[in-house]
Amino acid sequence: MSMFLDQVTIDVKAGNGGDGMVAFRREKYVPDGGPAGGDGGRGGSIIFQVDEGLRTLMDFRYNRHFKATPGEHGMSKGMHGRGAEDTYVSVPPGTVVRDVETGQVLGDLLVKGQTLLVAKGGRGGRGNIRFATPRNPAPEISENGEPGQERKLELELKVLADVGLVGFPSVGKSTLLSIVSKARPKIGAYHFTTIVPNLGMVTTSDGRSFVMADLPGLIEGASEGVGLGTQFLRHIERTRVILHVVDMSGMEGRDPFEDYLLINKELESYDLRLMERPQLIVANKMDMPEAEENLVEFKKKLAELKTDEWEDDIKIFPISGVTQQGVAPLLNATADLLEVTPEFPLYFEDEEEEDVVNYTFKEDEPEFTISREDDATWVLSGDKLEKLFVMTNFDREESTMKFARQLRGMGVDETLRTMGAKDGDLVRIKDFVFEFVD
Repeated sequence: MSMFLDQVTIDVKAGNGGDGMVAFRREKYVPDGGPAGGDGGRGGSIIFQVDEGLRTLMDFRYNRHFKATPGEHGMSKGMHGRGAEDTYVSVPPGTVVRDVETGQVLGDLLVKGQTLLVAKGGRGGRGNIRFATPRNPAPEISENGEPGQERKLELELKVLADVGLVGFPSVGKSTLLSIVSKARPKIGAYHFTTIVPNLGMVTTSDGRSFVMADLPGLIEGASEGVGLGTQFLRHIERTRVILHVVDMSGMEGRDPFEDYLLINKELESYDLRLMERPQLIVANKMDMPEAEENLVEFKKKLAELKTDEWEDDIKIFPISGVTQQGVAPLLNATADLLEVTPEFPLYFEDEEEEDVVNYTFKEDEPEFTISREDDATWVLSGDKLEKLFVMTNFDREESTMKFARQLRGMGVDETLRTMGAKDGDLVRIKDFVFEFVD
């Protein structure tokens, strides 16, 4: 887990359905009242909903377990249990939800108010009213509620910013963001100063607005996963315009042009398509003594680098974060560029597709499996069989008999026999043990 939270694993459990009831009518003047046990109510589901006010997955750091309420049990006099309310969990826009066990992408939550059902509540068990037949008008059978779905989910946040600031640590990205927006990044004079991508809403002098993100400092080799590299780079995936901030003062004994080339190399080795995004160069710290000469030198080197592949000039905006000179023209140019740059999905329509593999189809998965333990107990397992087991009410003879018939119908008895089970052998399902009767 890296220091900033853009990935988190949580557990969700939907509510179990309520149990069905076995009850009979007992009314004066009605001999042998019929069955009157109601059904259990549906358990609550867990639903994620996009909340635009959230910007990080921070809230999940302290609360990683989400449980929905179970349905009410069925009652006598044919009254059904009440279904439980669904539990809504707020997530920031740009959250991708994955099932940890299957790796399947369940959804990509982008738009305000968008919802995604991540764990389905169990249906209520049927009461004995449901089991009455002409042959058995007063059944003593009811079902327990179906268990709610349990899942381990991985949430990953891809920041949805229109504009990303890139550049070496301490070139003044945070300072720039704090001037142009209401974002208040913590600013320190050391490398790797930004831990969480700070986002801010920027409004230009002519009233246009866009979201700007300070993409945390890259270091050489970040694309090979050194340091916190690739995690930081992931945030750039969705930005449409890149502002490349270069410290023109060369204060830390660095060469601004070298830095510029290095960061571009980073962007390229992480994902070639990042280089397709329009870039503006921001020559920062122009209030420093050496900055003017360095800028002249920088422009010269940039012109030499220009070959036929660079159709247009990369524009350079000299600014000073401290005195704020040059900032307004930079923002207006950025807004102009955004107007002609397509929306972000363009860049990874096709990649996103491969990711969403549907794992729901299982090749003829057997309904049950049988294994044998060291103490010679036969153990039955399998999703379908375990669900039937959980929904059976073993306090009632009739329900138990029904369960035995269902197992026989699935072919469990026969399989046990062929595997060599003898009369009186012990058979276990979960923690319930019974004798095998041949």
